[in-house]
Amino acid sequence: MSLEDELIERLAYRTSERLGELSEAARRELVLAVRAHPENYLVDASDQAFSLLSAAVARVMRSRADDEMRDDESFMQERSRRMARLAKDCAQALEVCPSSVEARLLALLAADHEPDDQLDALLELERMVLAEQEPATGSATGDAWDNIFSRGILRVQTCIARTCLDSARYRMAVDYAQRVMDAAPSDPLGNRHTCALCLARLEDEEGFEALDARFGRHGDSWQQLGRTILFYKLGRMPAARRALTGFANLCDGGPYALLRPVMVDTYLPDRPAAPPYSFEEVTLAVHEADPIICDVPDFCAWAESEGGFGRAAQNYAEHHGFGW
Repeated sequence: MSLEDELIERLAYRTSERLGELSEAARRELVLAVRAHPENYLVDASDQAFSLLSAAVARVMRSRADDEMRDDESFMQERSRRMARLAKDCAQALEVCPSSVEARLLALLAADHEPDDQLDALLELERMVLAEQEPATGSATGDAWDNIFSRGILRVQTCIARTCLDSARYRMAVDYAQRVMDAAPSDPLGNRHTCALCLARLEDEEGFEALDARFGRHGDSWQQLGRTILFYKLGRMPAARRALTGFANLCDGGPYALLRPVMVDTYLPDRPAAPPYSFEEVTLAVHEADPIICDVPDFCAWAESEGGFGRAAQNYAEHHGFGW
């Protein structure tokens, strides 16, 4: 869900609370009215701040659309400008609502810290937020995500899990990811993806399989890549080869994405949505697994040498006009 859609949900919820009990038809009409003119419903300061953040993130995303056309120098210059602008937008939102969790989180991400410093800052933010509000717990539905005002702390803890992965704190990443999944079993923030990669790196096959079963064994690029890493790390090479073949066959452009990883910019704050097994998804999975892959230096060389994997990567590059 984009922040723009979430803003509409927030505004519709608050308005319905003020109006009292509504029928389903009336609730649908309210959502349409809010979507048409959200500015008419910005009564609460926290919603006003969220509206500013939604517009700020949308502005960053529009700017990113041209990144592929930029050379390295112009890309870094443009990236610095837009992160500076995002920081200013967050400061403006915090003037409107100093307690906004999303504004504090996005301001932290805009600062572009190194992983260790970012983790320290995120843990301090988590401490402050938990001192201000109750921990995220299941609503009447049993899923904390359904309480729209619990989502800020869930996002902070999700960012902590990803930053733990980035800084090679794999067990801590698993602990945080599982904490969020326990609070929000629907896992809209994708903590299962972080967890899968870290369990693979920890060679925890039992945990990996339990996680896969927990989410119905539907599969995705993180599971396929994680399974390959897991068996490679365990030294079970026949199983690793089968997993690598599955990764290559199921993930569109998987061999190319693994052997020629591309730069993925900072998540603001959520992981971008991508269709299962798409090139966009496998690019995200490889990007997130980079600390693990770097920690297993022979992994890519082994993959490239296996049964046409390297040739498949080259073919994908040639077919799509990518460099090799």
